[in-house]
Amino acid sequence: MTVLGTSAAASHVGKIRANNQDSGYAGTHLFVVADGMGGHAGGDVASAIAIQRIIQTDRVYPSPPDAEFALRSALLAANTLLAETVFDHPELTGMGTTVSAILRVGDRVAIAHIGDSRVYLLRGDNLSQVTADHTFVQRLVDSGRITAEEAAVHPRRSVLMRVLGDIDASPEIDTTIHDTLPGDRWMLCSDGLSSYVSDEKIKVVLENAIGADAAAQRLVKESLDQGAPDNVTVVVVSVDETNSSASTPPVIVGSAAAPLSFDSDSSRRALRLPTLLLHPLRPVPPDDAHFEPESEEFLDELILEDRRRARVRHITWLVGIVLAVITLVVALVLAYEWTQSHFFVGANGSTVAIYQGVQADIGPISLSKVYRSTTITLDSLPSYTRQSVIGTINANSLAEAQAITDRLTHVRP
Repeated sequence: MTVLGTSAAASHVGKIRANNQDSGYAGTHLFVVADGMGGHAGGDVASAIAIQRIIQTDRVYPSPPDAEFALRSALLAANTLLAETVFDHPELTGMGTTVSAILRVGDRVAIAHIGDSRVYLLRGDNLSQVTADHTFVQRLVDSGRITAEEAAVHPRRSVLMRVLGDIDASPEIDTTIHDTLPGDRWMLCSDGLSSYVSDEKIKVVLENAIGADAAAQRLVKESLDQGAPDNVTVVVVSVDETNSSASTPPVIVGSAAAPLSFDSDSSRRALRLPTLLLHPLRPVPPDDAHFEPESEEFLDELILEDRRRARVRHITWLVGIVLAVITLVVALVLAYEWTQSHFFVGANGSTVAIYQGVQADIGPISLSKVYRSTTITLDSLPSYTRQSVIGTINANSLAEAQAITDRLTHVRP
């Protein structure tokens, strides 16, 4: 029988967040990642409650469908616990959590998923994302409204459409059953990894790391190397051909590893899930998580809003460019006018002339022109004076330039 062999879990608060709102579990048959949301006193509580309820399913099941049903039931039970907790502790209103879980039965696994945490499978040299993100932009991609490339830079790229929390009494949970083979490596992660570390880099680490623990620790480090703006949690499971179902002891990481605390923070805003924002794709402090109802009307409303914002941005850029061009043109005109207020005396072929402008060129454009020619020839001037005229003699005004040419008229070689 093929079973899930060695496993490991790792979690880090990151370099920006004040507390770790992620939770992770690597057990005997069950492996889970939960990413909490809802502020300082909410996200950590939400993910911890979910993990503590879901790990009760870490046991043997007669069939994969039984395991799949158990996982779905556990997530729905966790959702109810979250709602009851908010009822008893109103200061936690708005908290919620994503959950991605694997429960193995022999050589198959049942997966339950809600939110934007992810489950990946490395099989051979192919890394695949097994779960689909329940985010606003993923809905837009699935419906053909935007491309995957556009989704990567969309301003609402991490707005969640489904979570466990106190909003929906019966949230829709994705469940699937998959085969697993010797040599497979499964990886569950919060978006603190997937939002900042590319799939290519994840694949390299999973391929080259020796042991599940080394892979989990290396993936967390990759996120830290990117600045780790968000909490990051990783669970790695390596599949082997042994019959041991307990090759590694169960481990809990993140907020679920600490005693559950309902202490509120007076500086924390009481926010509802529909008003919260989630993790941008750059190393800056991420906003709190953002849940939005999953409906076509709401999607259309957000799309129209994004289009309005895009038009405003385009108009702003266009006005800015026009103003910049006008400023540049005015500056060039003023600069040219300034150059034309200057005069100098120089050679014009074999004679002396008064020039208007300055002795400079901008590419093919000359900033000076002959203002007045004279009958004074260069040959009629002494050698030193001739060289001075060839090198040009500056004048502060037209009258001064005229005076210079008058003096040259009386110079004798």
